[in-house]
Amino acid sequence: MKNSHIDHLFRHHSGKMISVLTRIFGLSNLEIIEDAIQDTFLKASSSWQNKQPENPEAWLTQAAKNRVLDIFRKLKTEQKHIPEIKSGIEVISINELFLDTEIEDAQLRMIFTACHPNLAPKDRITFALKTISGFSIKEIASALLTKEETIKKRLLRARKTIKKTKLEFKIPQGNELPHRIESVLEVLYLIFNEGFHSNKKDILIQKELCGEAMRLCKSLLKNRHTNISASYALFGLMCFHAARLDAKINTENELLDLREQDRNKWSFPLIQLGNAMMNKAVEGNVFSSYHYEAAIAAEHIKAPSFKQTNWNKILQWYQYLHKLQPNPSHLLTMAVVCLQNKNYIKANYYFDQLQPDILEQRSYLFYGAKADYFFAINNKEEAIKNIDLAIEKVTNKFEKEYLKKKKATFKN
Repeated sequence: MKNSHIDHLFRHHSGKMISVLTRIFGLSNLEIIEDAIQDTFLKASSSWQNKQPENPEAWLTQAAKNRVLDIFRKLKTEQKHIPEIKSGIEVISINELFLDTEIEDAQLRMIFTACHPNLAPKDRITFALKTISGFSIKEIASALLTKEETIKKRLLRARKTIKKTKLEFKIPQGNELPHRIESVLEVLYLIFNEGFHSNKKDILIQKELCGEAMRLCKSLLKNRHTNISASYALFGLMCFHAARLDAKINTENELLDLREQDRNKWSFPLIQLGNAMMNKAVEGNVFSSYHYEAAIAAEHIKAPSFKQTNWNKILQWYQYLHKLQPNPSHLLTMAVVCLQNKNYIKANYYFDQLQPDILEQRSYLFYGAKADYFFAINNKEEAIKNIDLAIEKVTNKFEKEYLKKKKATFKN
């Protein structure tokens, strides 16, 4: 049994087991639960060296169930109030918690726990990737461009906050739900974007992060309390973006912008799924930021070619979006849209409202766009000055190469 296959199973199965066992033992015992799951997979990697079981997931589920009594015994020695479970109704109820519907319920509870507003924003993403998605500390650090030590501190801080504030392992309902689900959707949106616009030096796209964000978002749609219009809109947006993943880079691993992408490589099934999700999303009268972002993505999808893109409609959607949720990145994109329309005065109006530093690690996008602006108004000196700043600021090597190629065109 190859370690890569064990890793794959761990990634897709550990979150289920952690969620179910947390439902049984409570959030206060999360670390012990994670250790137990880790032990189960270590046992699998050893036991499967020569022969893999016919149904690996069933084997892991059974092994996790068997660990239940082990954990209880361990907890009993540490906390005397933990009940002893040997047989009878307790074991039956535990078995029921491993049914598919109950596993989904437990995972949804864990999603709401990981994305609780009591946790710091960065801690939410880290905790979600660790407990729900099965990412290792090393993988999370790599994905988020952060030191492993920082990730460990975030996880420790999240666990301390959970214990201190006595968070409940539940799906919120009633008046509490709208605020809580807003936090969940934000975390899933950020996880997807980290995959779609990777800041890693050597990897432009991290499909696994995109896929994980989509999987978690899909779980919201299965529950009658969380399948609200914003959830459908976010999933629709993810589908539209994911449809273009395979067209973002060419065979030489070079970044391709929308103008250069082969639209035949866009995934039609994902586009269809995105359209279906958006039809569900607009059944109500309340529109979220995800509705507007999905509408923008849909305009790009609809256009037969880059030249035939309806830039006026896209600008209108961005204006609605910025009014609903003011964000410097929206201003930058509106400036870029105006450049496509050759409305340079309006483009400069949006540029003037921005300070590049406010975009933090994506400040290179401002300088790249400003370079396009100066080149369009025939100021090559300023265009080259700004493209140089963009090249200096960007961390991803593929985007750096893309900007260098663009600079060469400015000099011609």
